Amino acid sequence: MSKFNTRQAPILWTFILGSLVLLYKLADIQLFDSTYKELAQKTILDKQTIYPARGLIYDRNGALLTYNKPIYDLEMIYRNIDPDMDTTLFCELLQIDRATFLKNVEKNWRDKRYHKSLPTTFLSKISPEVYARFQEQLFRFPGFYPVQRNIRAYPHTSAAHILGYLGEVDMSIINAPDQDYEIGDYIGKSGLEKKYEDLLRGKKGVKFLVRDNLGREVSSFNNGRLDSLALAGTDLISTLDLELQQYAESLMEGKRGSIVAIEPKTGEILTMLSAPGYDPNLLNLDRDRGAAFKELLNDSIHRPFLDRSISARYPPGSIFKPILSLISFEEEVFQPNKTVTCPGYYQYRTFKFGCHQHKTPYNIEIGLMHSCNSYFFSMFRALVEKDDYSKPEIGLDILKEHLYDFGLGRKLGIDLSFERDGYVPTPEYYDRLYRGQDGDWRSTYIMSIGIGQGELELTTLQMANLAAIIGNRGYYFPPHLIRGFSQDNRRIDNYYATPKTVRIEDKHFDPVINGMYRTITQGTGYRAYVRGLDICGKTGTSENPHGADHSVFFAFAPKDDPQIAIAVYVENAGFGGDIAAPIAGLVIEKYLTKETKRPLLEERIKTINLIDKTKL
Repeated sequence: MSKFNTRQAPILWTFILGSLVLLYKLADIQLFDSTYKELAQKTILDKQTIYPARGLIYDRNGALLTYNKPIYDLEMIYRNIDPDMDTTLFCELLQIDRATFLKNVEKNWRDKRYHKSLPTTFLSKISPEVYARFQEQLFRFPGFYPVQRNIRAYPHTSAAHILGYLGEVDMSIINAPDQDYEIGDYIGKSGLEKKYEDLLRGKKGVKFLVRDNLGREVSSFNNGRLDSLALAGTDLISTLDLELQQYAESLMEGKRGSIVAIEPKTGEILTMLSAPGYDPNLLNLDRDRGAAFKELLNDSIHRPFLDRSISARYPPGSIFKPILSLISFEEEVFQPNKTVTCPGYYQYRTFKFGCHQHKTPYNIEIGLMHSCNSYFFSMFRALVEKDDYSKPEIGLDILKEHLYDFGLGRKLGIDLSFERDGYVPTPEYYDRLYRGQDGDWRSTYIMSIGIGQGELELTTLQMANLAAIIGNRGYYFPPHLIRGFSQDNRRIDNYYATPKTVRIEDKHFDPVINGMYRTITQGTGYRAYVRGLDICGKTGTSENPHGADHSVFFAFAPKDDPQIAIAVYVENAGFGGDIAAPIAGLVIEKYLTKETKRPLLEERIKTINLIDKTKL
C-alpha cells in the first residue's frame, strides 16, 4: 500500500499546485486588479443600425414613379436626459403634449427590451418640417438623438394598385428565420413594393459603439472592424407608360372597372388600372395613415383596394367569340365560310335565345362583325357535340384544354400578388351540378358559354392577353410589370422572357382577325375606329343579373404589326360598343400617335359618371 502512495504522490502534488496557481490568478483578477472591473463598469455595447435608401421605381421612359422622403425618429438614452430640461419648449417643438412626453419617457425598465443606458425610441415618424425646427434647439436637450429613415412618397397620384404601399413589419416576419427585420422597420405590403421587396429594401449597415454606464459614447468597438455601410436598394424599371396610365385613369373617372394594355411582342404591360382607385400618397407613413387606411378599407361602395384588373372575375361576354372560333376551326367542327341563318333569335325546341336583327352571317367575318349569337350558339354546339350529342363531356373537355392554352382558368403569373385565375367550367363541374339527373346534361344546357356567359369567368388581364395572342397569331409572353433593373447584370425572370404558344394553326387566325377588323370598320365596335391605325377588336356585353349589364371590349393594333393589345371592362355601362369600345380606341390612339384628335368623344367619355348617376 505504501508503494502505491509513493507512485501517486507526484501526480497528486501536481494537481494541488496547479489548483493553487489558478485560485491565486482568479483572486488577483477579481479582488486585487481593478482593470476588468473598470472596463465592465464603463462598457455597454450599442449596436446602431444604418438604414439604406430604398430602391426607386421608374416608368419605361425614365419618369419617376416613387421617391424616398426623409423622416426622423427621436431616440433617447434615459440616463443622459437632463431632469431640468425645458419640457415645455421640447413639447412645443415636437408638437406633442406633456402627457405624451411622460408616457414616452417612462418605460418599463424591467422589460428586457429597454435599458437606461442604451438608445430607446422616444418618438417616431417626425416630419422633416417639425424636425428642422427641433434640430435648431437640439443642443438644449441632452440624451435625445435623431435617427433618419426613408419612407415612400409618390410624385404622381397614378398606379396605386401597381406600386403598392409600405407598412410596419409584423412580428411573424421579424421572428421568421433568415430575416433582417426589426421592430419599426418598413416592408412592402402590396404591389411591386411587396413583390420586389428583397431587391428594393437594400441592405442595412451597422455601427458598434462602446458606451459607459451613463450612456456616454466611449469609442467605436474594435476600431470599427465590425462596422458596415448601408447598401441602397435596387432601382426597378417598370413596363408602365406613365403618360398613358394617367390618360387611361382620366377616362375611367366616375366609373367602376379596369383597363389593361399590353405590348404583344414582349408581354410588357403598358397600363393597368382599377377604378375607382386612390391616391398612393394617402398611405404615406408620415401622416395619419391609419385613418386613411381604415376609410379606404371600409368603403364598401367604391372598394378602392380591390384591384379589378387581376382580382375581379367577370363573364367576358362576346369577346369570347373569336377564341371559340379559333378552337372550332382547329378542331374542324366549323368552317370559316359557314352560313348560319339568324331570324333575330336562336331556337332549340320550344326555347328561344335572343339575338338582334342584322344581315345573314354567311361567314365568320360577318358573324363577328354583327356579333351574331345564333352563329356562335351553333358553333359552340358543334364543338361540344364533336363526338356525339349524348357525350358533351368529350367536346367540353377539348374546349377546356384549349382555353388552358390561352391562359384561362389559371393565373398568368404576373409579378403582383392577389392575381386570381378566373374560371373555366369542366365536365366534372356539370356532372356535380346536374347530379339530380344522374349527370345527364347536354350542350343545350350550357350554350351560354358560347357567347361568353354562364360559368365562364376571366380577369381583365386575361382578356387583354387574349387580344395579344390573336394579334401575335398564336403566342404570348406572360404579362409582367418590370422590364429591367439598375444593376446591369440582373435580368428579368426567364419565365417572362419565354413565349407560350397555343395549339392553333396559323391559317385559322386570318379569318378571325379580318372579322375583328370589320367589327371596327363596319360593325358593333365602330366607336373605337381611328383612321389609319387598323384597329382589330370585338365588343361584348356581359349580362348582369344584379343590375345594368357590363360593357366589354378588347382589341389590338395595328392589324399586321400589333404594338398594343387592350381590354376594357366597365361595370354597369351597358352595350360594349357604347363605353368600353371608345375608351379603348382613345387609349390606342394616345399610345400610337402620342395625341388624340377626337375632343368631343373624349369629353363625352370623361364626363360620364356611372357611380353617381345624378351627375350623368
